[in-house]
Amino acid sequence: MKHGRGCLEQAAVAASPVLFEAPSAERLVAALRKLPGVGKRSAERYALHLLSGPLDDAVELSEAIRQAREHIKTCSTCGGLTEVDPCPICADPHRDRSLICVVEQPVGIMAIEKGGSYRGLYHVLHGALSPLEGIGPSELTIDKLIARVETGNVAEVILATNATVEGENTALYLSRQLSRLHVSITRIAHGVPMGGGLEYADDVTLARALEGRTRL
Repeated sequence: MKHGRGCLEQAAVAASPVLFEAPSAERLVAALRKLPGVGKRSAERYALHLLSGPLDDAVELSEAIRQAREHIKTCSTCGGLTEVDPCPICADPHRDRSLICVVEQPVGIMAIEKGGSYRGLYHVLHGALSPLEGIGPSELTIDKLIARVETGNVAEVILATNATVEGENTALYLSRQLSRLHVSITRIAHGVPMGGGLEYADDVTLARALEGRTRL
């Protein structure tokens, strides 16, 4: 069976110039290229794999994507991805509610949670300040963060935006906005590689970055 599948993939590779002239195959490649880190050659390779393999595999992938899109939503409190609202982290009575860790995207929560050392709450900005791309404070959930700090028993806000120009500018802006609220404002230490996102850092690096955060 494996041998037969391998033959199918080899045949598909050999026929790829013709295959990718088919409108449906071109649409599949174009859709795959929208995924982060996927270039033209990778998209073509993934498309060939899906088209030359069993139909059930492609249907299973399509159904998994459809169900995830239908059931996954953003938490009304922190903005993270969840199937229930509030999310399990926000609803957990054992989390330290005096701490809020601010990240750019939901993947930041996933990355920090893998480290297992942080037990506070989160807030997802859903982006970073980038005037060149038209992303200002109103495009992010900054007002909601300020409201959470004003109405909650928050003692410290940890700014865990990415170590990029946009992430640093966002952290600086947030520190200025939050300074009037009489809370401790800290920035995670730069154990996270400069120019990289939280999702690319290993668990130990993230744990040390959180433990070595500095006051702004």
